[in-house]
Amino acid sequence: MMAMFRSFVSASTQLRQQQQPQQQQQPGSGAGSPAAPAEGIESQFSCPICLEVYHKPVSIASCAHTFCGECLQPCLQVTSPLCPLCRVPFDPKKVERSSSVEKQLASYKAPCRGCSKKVALAKMRSHIASCSKVQEQIANCPKFVPVVPTSQPIPRSTFVCPFCGARNLDQQELVKHCMDNHRNDPNKVVCPVCSAMPWGDPSYKSSNFLQHLLHRHKFSYDTFVDYSIDEEAALQAALALSLAEN
Repeated sequence: MMAMFRSFVSASTQLRQQQQPQQQQQPGSGAGSPAAPAEGIESQFSCPICLEVYHKPVSIASCAHTFCGECLQPCLQVTSPLCPLCRVPFDPKKVERSSSVEKQLASYKAPCRGCSKKVALAKMRSHIASCSKVQEQIANCPKFVPVVPTSQPIPRSTFVCPFCGARNLDQQELVKHCMDNHRNDPNKVVCPVCSAMPWGDPSYKSSNFLQHLLHRHKFSYDTFVDYSIDEEAALQAALALSLAEN
């Protein structure tokens, strides 16, 4: 939900920037210097998986999409990987370090989201980790509380393996079970986690279930999702909470 919320805010910011008149190029800029990027430079150089500035960026040759090397690793663990962004199949052997993006990360600067100091994008992650303003913002973030206050532990949802029918697997156990026992299974199956959601489609079969598990179900939805509302209502609730806090 947080990734969806951040994407929504990023899209709104980009829309406002597009509606503003473009600034004229300042006289005296060197002919050989790179063109100044738009104000949302940090979002332009953010990994679409972790939503942070690229760290050791790599690019997929078939579609040219770029990700953090570590973020793309789960895709490389399955037999027929798909690009997490466009779902195009790719050859794991044709994933290369993106030296051009690394040069841009070293060249461009952006303001820190906490102290507003201009920092080279290549050093943004390490700066944020040590910035007292950012750490203060993180400390002031609301702590999670269950949707319905209770003194009882949150019940654990369990699922059935769509390949072999093994039962009573929570999300992490389902991921491990499928990676250990069905890594090379080519069958298209319905994700039992998604189909259990109010907005899930119980008839949709994932073409690459293992990659889907690794990217979509690394945490338990029980902790973060109110199953009684749909996705749009969840987004509106997140926006309302953010506006109330700011």
